[in-house]
Amino acid sequence: MIDSGSKTTKIGFEDIGELATQSAYCTEVNVTEDARTIFGAKIPFTQSKYVYSYDIVIKAGYNFNEIEWELKGKNIEVKLPEAKVLSTELDLDSFKVYHEKESIFSPIKLDENNDAIKKMKENAKTDAVANGLLENARSNAEEMLKGFFGSQYDLDEYKIVFKDK
Repeated sequence: MIDSGSKTTKIGFEDIGELATQSAYCTEVNVTEDARTIFGAKIPFTQSKYVYSYDIVIKAGYNFNEIEWELKGKNIEVKLPEAKVLSTELDLDSFKVYHEKESIFSPIKLDENNDAIKKMKENAKTDAVANGLLENARSNAEEMLKGFFGSQYDLDEYKIVFKDK
């Protein structure tokens, strides 16, 4: 058994009022490579290269405290802010290596790997938003809120009106 020597040095808890209404699953592939160069030319046998992928889960929805509603006669007026990305999480269990070659002359550094992961997460977030993540979050929020109000009010009598905040 390998002892990594890691331990929790700080822990804190916060109340959150997030309503996640949509998630997207993206697989991001990354190529990280490095080689020693001289006068702009790569030196043979000094190249390090990794090709790998991770699944990334992007969740979108609302800060629940920003959703407002009021009863106006027989209308329930619900004001929703813009949906936003709530989290972008790397699924560590999904890690796959497609190609791995490391040279002792140009090892890939940990900060380069961290930068690559940040870029993968940002790309996944951008792709998810471009493919309708926030729009789907809005429509799912409306359905969830209809169910919530339907448990309190007879929706044959009351009409729910959604408005942008």
